[in-house]
Amino acid sequence: MTNKKIGILTSGGDCGGLNAAIRSIFYRAKNKYNMDVFGIKDGTAGFMQRPVAAVELNHKTFGGYLLRQGGTFLGSTNKGNPFKFPTKDGKYLDRSKDIIEGYHQMNLDGLIIIGGDGSMQILKKLAKEGEMKIVAIPKTIDNDVGATESSIGFHTAVDVATQALDNLQSTAASHRRSMILEVMGRDAGHIALNAGIAGGADIILIPEIKYSIDGIIKKLNSMKKHDIQHSLIIVAEAVKTEDGSIVLHKYMDGEKRLGGIGDYIAQELMKKTDVECRVTSLGHVQRGAPPTASDRILASAFGVYAVDLINEEKFDRMVAWKDRKVVDVPIDEGIRTYKNVERKDSLVETALSLDIYIGDEI
Repeated sequence: MTNKKIGILTSGGDCGGLNAAIRSIFYRAKNKYNMDVFGIKDGTAGFMQRPVAAVELNHKTFGGYLLRQGGTFLGSTNKGNPFKFPTKDGKYLDRSKDIIEGYHQMNLDGLIIIGGDGSMQILKKLAKEGEMKIVAIPKTIDNDVGATESSIGFHTAVDVATQALDNLQSTAASHRRSMILEVMGRDAGHIALNAGIAGGADIILIPEIKYSIDGIIKKLNSMKKHDIQHSLIIVAEAVKTEDGSIVLHKYMDGEKRLGGIGDYIAQELMKKTDVECRVTSLGHVQRGAPPTASDRILASAFGVYAVDLINEEKFDRMVAWKDRKVVDVPIDEGIRTYKNVERKDSLVETALSLDIYIGDEI
């Protein structure tokens, strides 16, 4: 009887904890079930290559510092939907069949995908069309996958943002400035809210709760009455301007991405007050940092459970963290249930109790 053969791929944006998950998958698969484990390079793009871009993993692969490293040593991709894949001449091509064919060429008994809701949606569709046997592990620094209380990468992103606020505190006080920290958060404000509380922010702006420049100024004036002449402001990149406009940064290749709301807030404050503002945008620092202990532990637990699901032939499932343990749910539930910040969230109440300005409609 031949050994079972499984694949692993990381898809979407990178984050802290991916290598810990891959390491965990390998050890569980090899040591417990004697499976052969292959890492697919560069996400689904690896399946498009011929031969498939894959590497067999062994104990030596994990003998060094991979557990501690951010990112993913297998590579990832968040460009190009395989059902509408961009070509060099500006056209689009359906390359889904190439991925399905690559999967079957490898004769895999299962594939573990580590990705966010977008990646899971694409892989779920590929699996259905191509009879691919998949199990999903959620990773997203935004922590917006609703079927799990926590996803790989979130704790690391919060830790980086908290450290940034810690570092900005002293320079804010030294120069009596408002230091504005712009953090990631495509649609949800979990990073800004968590880091803002942990890092002692005076103002937290998130996309779910409406704010006003006047509301921010009122908070700053209130602080001045207590002879506090400096402040820390943290804002999620998806926060809009007062008139509801999305702030985007356009790159040389024509791509537009969220970014610049911190500068907008600074300009508006300096127009209307004598407050001196400086802006720091963390950007990809939040993705590439060494994973925190929490992310390493979560990723390791997820990896073990995902391998067990494959061994039991329980496919089309996503592992999740609920009530301090790992469970599994249908991948559809992971895609369908979105988790943003709600007014009733206990951390919103915590922020308000700490006299943090978080918006006007609360």
